[in-house]
Amino acid sequence: MIDPTTTDAPVIELRGAGKTYRSGSIEFEALKGIDLAIHAGEYVAIMGPSGSGKSTIMNVLGCLDTLTRGEYRLGGTDVNDLDEVELAEIRNRQIGFVFQGFNLLSSLPAWRNVELPLIYGGVPRHERKLRAEQSLERVGLGDRFDNRPGELSGGQQQRVAVARALVGEPTMILADEPTGNLDSVSTQDVLALFDELHARGRTIVLITHELEVARRAARVVWVRDGEILRDELNEDVAA
Repeated sequence: MIDPTTTDAPVIELRGAGKTYRSGSIEFEALKGIDLAIHAGEYVAIMGPSGSGKSTIMNVLGCLDTLTRGEYRLGGTDVNDLDEVELAEIRNRQIGFVFQGFNLLSSLPAWRNVELPLIYGGVPRHERKLRAEQSLERVGLGDRFDNRPGELSGGQQQRVAVARALVGEPTMILADEPTGNLDSVSTQDVLALFDELHARGRTIVLITHELEVARRAARVVWVRDGEILRDELNEDVAA
């Protein structure tokens, strides 16, 4: 298992990262040899329009896709050297995913949704329920353990999704357009939760095309046409 506390190296590091998609004789270069390093405790937004390459970065960081060239190191481990079983273990234990569409099972109560990564990780049943309830309490849903997704607001459903991402104590939280399906009130609710998680030292990588959302992060990486245009600190947050 990756332990980022044992090294001063970045938690996330891309070196000369390139990704080319091929369809017959047609090639599309989605990433053009980018370099990116993110350290433990950083809150980074990867910002860009549709087709910029940010979704490809998300898929690579989440071990959902592999590079055509270059290196990706997660906690010092070269991900390119891992097989499918090892990649699946990293996705389950080291990366907490938060998606735009929540990805909750409508038939299950909140705590059962949150425990799912622990089931895949082989955690005993009694421990799973305890950890799921603790995770829901951490996101302010201590009174919603038994509510199903249809009984929760959009903001509350995304908080359940964040609780699920946190339950396995991952190396990083990887959030893909987490406010894309939310109204303005729920958006602010979820962004405030990410602010709290950052204040507690969580490593957060947020993929977005919305400037208002990106500005909540301590650091913004601007991506366009498969390249990093600029990488800058948000002084108000970083301070």
